[in-house]
Amino acid sequence: MTTSTTINKGDRLLHQNVLGSRRFSNYWWATIVTLGASGFLLAGISSYLKVNLLVVSDPTQLVFVPQGLVMGLYGAAGLLLATYLWLVILLDVGGGYNEFNHETGAIKIFRWGFPGKNRRIEIDSRIEDVQSVIIDVKEGLNPRRALYLRIKGRRDIPLTRVGQPLSLTELETEGAQLARFLGVSLEGL
Repeated sequence: MTTSTTINKGDRLLHQNVLGSRRFSNYWWATIVTLGASGFLLAGISSYLKVNLLVVSDPTQLVFVPQGLVMGLYGAAGLLLATYLWLVILLDVGGGYNEFNHETGAIKIFRWGFPGKNRRIEIDSRIEDVQSVIIDVKEGLNPRRALYLRIKGRRDIPLTRVGQPLSLTELETEGAQLARFLGVSLEGL
């Protein structure tokens, strides 16, 4: 769920940092797509100019229409995808924190979103309104393992990161820790 969980001030404040899009896998795929798309675009340009712009091959032998043109279009589309991936990483979409404060009786869930009027996603509530912590486990082709916070008068609020599912032991441990800290039940086991 989180990169770090911190309990401060005599067990009165629980702060959980949530990892967003700045994961190793996102950096890996953004780099691979950038390199591949650049290669395709340079191959298309090389076939048009009849000048070799690549180190690993000689695309000057390609006929520009249709081969070089298609490679250039694939490269341009790939660079658009790579730009999107790098922007999502730069903006840290999905990153944020969960903060539970017994001193003030407040809960604050914060996430970064896409640019616009809803870039900052903040959910504030009171600890007294929390009904339970829910563990949601769905196995199969597209597995889902997540923690939710059930609050009176609201939808269930997701607390875990989006992406690769957590292990069952990690999910159960973090859910039990949070339920114990808030003094509510843990559901879904």
